[in-house]
Amino acid sequence: MTARLQPSRDGRRATARALLGAAIVTLVAVTALAQGRGFGRGGFGFGGPRVRNFKAYPNTPYDGRFNFVRVAYDCDPSGYWYRGIPSWAHGYPMAEQNLMKIMNEVSYFGAQETINTVTLDDPELFKYPVAYIIEVSWWQMTDVHAKALRDYMLKGGFVIVDDFKAEGDFGSAGWGPFEQNMRRVFPELRFVPMSATHPIFHSFFEIDSLDVVPQAYNAGKPYFYGLYEDNDPSKRLMMIVNYNTDISQFWEWSGTGLRPVDETNEAYKLGVNYLLYGMTH
Repeated sequence: MTARLQPSRDGRRATARALLGAAIVTLVAVTALAQGRGFGRGGFGFGGPRVRNFKAYPNTPYDGRFNFVRVAYDCDPSGYWYRGIPSWAHGYPMAEQNLMKIMNEVSYFGAQETINTVTLDDPELFKYPVAYIIEVSWWQMTDVHAKALRDYMLKGGFVIVDDFKAEGDFGSAGWGPFEQNMRRVFPELRFVPMSATHPIFHSFFEIDSLDVVPQAYNAGKPYFYGLYEDNDPSKRLMMIVNYNTDISQFWEWSGTGLRPVDETNEAYKLGVNYLLYGMTH
């Protein structure tokens, strides 16, 4: 699918800047209605009963439009700390739903606002150009999943890794388990530190400094790493890793008033840029 963008780059950004703030204000009311139901805030994030036998919502059948897809995986037994929710599902589906509302406000993206989940060995994965995975310190990867992820990325799939805690943060084992898993995908992989000069940070919004990226609750600064085709930074970026940060927490919380709107704006800018880059590269 080709995202339909406004033809004027400067006009698009001027409109987007205005709409982003307005859209977030709108989300305050929209998201509040969802809290306390299903998997929203009252469901497991900050209150409500402990979730048992977690099941994702049914997927929306593919119809050619963009559909945000989150990767479901088997997690380490210690990865159920968040009120019994498996680590891959933290923030689901509110974070992505809010991001899709923003995408559809600031562009002609025309995305579905329902959120799909897939496992890496599901052939349906290859219908989605962008895949999102979180809390990868608890990710238990199989050989079948490693091969499927390699095939997906080599065929043009773009992967966003988020909500990736540093070692010791909420019991996370940090970078080590993730790198071990990814070496099963690409044995010779090399993660490259990213700077704000990379095109992904300019694919829609101009993000000229990564120092402005806010932190929801992680200590220290966030780090961004890229995995490139053939380990060559001049080639296609196949995966971006948000380390020691949780960008999606701002999307999830944008209707709660827990964080300032200007910080939430920065997190949404990253999400919008990531999706448009993944769709166009």
